[in-house]
Amino acid sequence: MPAPVLVPTMGTSSALGVHAECADLDLYALPSADLTGVRGMLLGAHVDQVFLRAHRPLLDDFVRGGGRLVVCGQVVLPFVAGLCPFAPLAYRSVADLTVHRLAEHPVWHGVDTADLTFRRGVAGFYGRGHYPELPASALVVHGLGPQRLPLDAVYPHGSGEVLVHGGNDLWGYAEDDTTAARMTPALLGWVLGR
Repeated sequence: MPAPVLVPTMGTSSALGVHAECADLDLYALPSADLTGVRGMLLGAHVDQVFLRAHRPLLDDFVRGGGRLVVCGQVVLPFVAGLCPFAPLAYRSVADLTVHRLAEHPVWHGVDTADLTFRRGVAGFYGRGHYPELPASALVVHGLGPQRLPLDAVYPHGSGEVLVHGGNDLWGYAEDDTTAARMTPALLGWVLGR
């Protein structure tokens, strides 16, 4: 039986293998993988979106059946219902890159938005664009800049949910010495329904 959280990768380790609940899976083996008992999938910013788009029915069925799908990065080719293409931001100042909390969600509980806006003193690592056409049912958790453009959102799809983040992998903050490090265990807890 596979781990309850799969991390489809393209030949590199996801750094989540230290968690007993997670298992890396070669992305190209996903169509033949046994998803029995899998409760969530984490798709990093550098996955093959052309391949995922070709296997959209598999991902739609997984989420509709109650799975939780986390999508990080800049989606160009939507590969699950409700996703839309990422829109890069024409930013001119730190104000344009400031992350604003618009709603509470367990993944970001206790995470200071200043620790998302700035990383090592530089703004923009967390996000430099937005998702302009999310479903009406989406809960927008974080907005970017003065216009609060949708950067992080969660929306239902059938019996499951999709969490989309318009930046690098959320689990990439696990070793940070700020409150942003709380996202990795909280993300895994949310995916597993804890």
